[in-house]
Amino acid sequence: MENVPTPAEELAILDRELRQLDARRTQLLARRSWLLAALRPPVTASAPPPFPPSGSWPAGPRPHAEASPPSVQNVLLTLGGILLAVAAIAFTLVSWGHMGIGGRAAVLGAVTLAALGTPAVLLRRGLVSTAESVGVLGLVLMVLDAYAVHRVALAGTDGLAYAAGVSAVLAGLWSAYGLALPRLRAPLPTALVTAQLPLPLWALAGGPAAPPMEWALLLTAAADVAVALWGRPAVVRGFAWVTASVTGGLAMLTGLWLSVAAGSPGEAAGPAVLLLAASAVALFAAWRSPAAAPGASVVAGLAAVAAVGGLIRTAVPQGWAVVGYLLCATALLAVVRTSLPDRVRQGLARSAGAVQAAAAVTALPAVLISLAGPATRITEIWSTAPAGTREALSLDVPLSVLPAAPLVLAVLAATAALVARRLPADDSASQAATDHATAGAPPSAAAGRGSALGTLLRPAAACGSLALFWAALLVLPVVLDVPYGIAVGWQLVLAVALFALGAVRTAPLAHTALACGLAGSVSVALLSLATRPATFVVLGVLPAALVAAAFRPRGPGQQVAACAATVFATGLAGACAAAAGLPPHRAALVLLLVPAAAALAGARLGRHSVALPVEATAAGAGLVAVLLATGHVPTLALVLALCGVIAAGTAVRAERRPAAGYVAAVLFVLATWVRLFASEVASPEAYTLPVTVPALVIGALRRRRDPQASSWTSYGPGLAATLVPSLFAAWGDEHWLRPLLLGVAALAVTLAGARLRLQALLVLGGAVLALDALHELAPYVVQVVDALPRWLPPAVAGLLLLAVGATYEQRLRDARRLRESLGRMR
Repeated sequence: MENVPTPAEELAILDRELRQLDARRTQLLARRSWLLAALRPPVTASAPPPFPPSGSWPAGPRPHAEASPPSVQNVLLTLGGILLAVAAIAFTLVSWGHMGIGGRAAVLGAVTLAALGTPAVLLRRGLVSTAESVGVLGLVLMVLDAYAVHRVALAGTDGLAYAAGVSAVLAGLWSAYGLALPRLRAPLPTALVTAQLPLPLWALAGGPAAPPMEWALLLTAAADVAVALWGRPAVVRGFAWVTASVTGGLAMLTGLWLSVAAGSPGEAAGPAVLLLAASAVALFAAWRSPAAAPGASVVAGLAAVAAVGGLIRTAVPQGWAVVGYLLCATALLAVVRTSLPDRVRQGLARSAGAVQAAAAVTALPAVLISLAGPATRITEIWSTAPAGTREALSLDVPLSVLPAAPLVLAVLAATAALVARRLPADDSASQAATDHATAGAPPSAAAGRGSALGTLLRPAAACGSLALFWAALLVLPVVLDVPYGIAVGWQLVLAVALFALGAVRTAPLAHTALACGLAGSVSVALLSLATRPATFVVLGVLPAALVAAAFRPRGPGQQVAACAATVFATGLAGACAAAAGLPPHRAALVLLLVPAAAALAGARLGRHSVALPVEATAAGAGLVAVLLATGHVPTLALVLALCGVIAAGTAVRAERRPAAGYVAAVLFVLATWVRLFASEVASPEAYTLPVTVPALVIGALRRRRDPQASSWTSYGPGLAATLVPSLFAAWGDEHWLRPLLLGVAALAVTLAGARLRLQALLVLGGAVLALDALHELAPYVVQVVDALPRWLPPAVAGLLLLAVGATYEQRLRDARRLRESLGRMR
């Protein structure tokens, strides 16, 4: 059967129909786009765009534009300007020598004038971007003109001097050009940047009339400040502030370097004048510009201090230069009371504060040496009496860091005290508000902020003044290198005075005094270890002074003082033991006097706030006593028993009974075990059972009277007194009778605990039973393990871990149920 029509004719028909469908689809898409545009809200009153003719748009949506017309225009104009500038440079450098003088002048003049004049025409037609590009080309051509003139007519002149003059002329011409065509943005900033070059280039060129480089930079910065204050438009003022900061900063750094390097007042006079001039410029800028005032006023203050302090530095001995700078900064604080604008006064005060902080840092090494230096002699206790304070510190102290430290700290302390006195206090602020209300006028926001700031800063300034004054007095013995005894007495009196001040003042000044006193007391305690009499005097006075300071109105400082007194009392007890030549385990008995005295004081104080901190600190002394007695087991048992007696005496008080009762029971049991171990008792049950039986009877009577009593307090001490020593004896016993009897007893205790639901019996009995069984099975387990292949134990352990991991959630629930069951027991 043949196809009608033929395959070739049918293919042609299909192609024609497909072309018709494509054309119809294109028309429908175009119509759809036109309808969408017509349905959008009209932006202007103009009619919708006309329907495009058929076939003018391609099929499918139009591609999205990746660049806007203005950006494309700017790129094209920039590229065009760059190409023209490159062509002009190539012409000037390469083709200049092939033309006569007339042709040269005609070409450069015509091209430059055309480039500079064309922007005016373009601006009238609204082509701002094009005018900007052509204008930049004109500026480049002016630079090429200046270069060409130097090559042809002024080739013999100095290059730096010519560049300085040309940069000044170009800056002026470009400024005039930018003012004539204000719509062009490039000429005025370019003129401002070019104006930074004439004076520095002139200074580099040298010559009899050329200024020094630092003065050239400063004069340029002054001109920039003038432009920043009065220039137009705003973009020029922003550029001017930046250039003024750069050139002025370079001038000040140069002046500061010259001032520091000066060796005589005559050499320092020039940099001082420069820095004072820079300070005047910065101060003028801060006065006239509120935006620049915060930074400019700080710069002005720092420059003034550097100028005058540099002169003083060259006139005083080495090591005292910091005093000159500090005095200048302190004098600068007087401007706070003047009629300068607030923004200027605040900046000058900040600069003075920065200098004072730097001065305080220079005095910090002397303070650290005075405080931490005595720790270097901790290994030479009671060896020999040092001749002077510096010998007692065992430090090679550089003299350059010492002489001025007391004076620096004293000046800082006086300044802080003056600031604290001048700032408004809470009552003054309240009185000011009352006065305003009486007068019928609301208080101003500035007054409110000032009073709030004074309320915050006044205590801080007072505390800082006290700390600085204490530091100044602390470093005096080191600076003067007074005899050792005088240094110890001075620091001891200083610490006691601070404790007394902390006792009579209120927070936060009292806390500052206490903190300084504690730091000084630790230092003088370490310093006193050089000789035996000094040690006893210091460790005898400090606890008494701290106890006296602790019995003041309650507060955190009171508790800290009481704890510190306990620590120093512990040190005094240890010193007494060392002076008596007692071995460490005997000295431990002497140290127990501290927790005993603390327990008696706690009973006397009752619920006073210092009672618990003192007892906790004294417990640390008891722990030290236990550690000292570990070298002699019989004494260790005695120390543990005495600690138990002290804890039991503390447990008599109702507020300490729960915690102290447990501690006393544990200490007594430990003392019993240690005593048995020290006596090498082979059958501890003969000594423990007479204690266990009455203890269990007493526990049962207590449980009958108080069913809510814990089984640990009722039966725990009695059971542990026998079970634990017997367990240790069973682990070292080679026979079978003791482990069997211990296992039976532990099983009975465990069953009784499960039956009566008593936690102590269940846990103690079960633990002892498990350990006893492990001791009996251990030899057989070792034999089995030795007989098995080496790979089998790791394999079993791996399978066990896999099984536990697979049933982890179930094991976790079982453990939680076991914990809850034990928790419900008594």
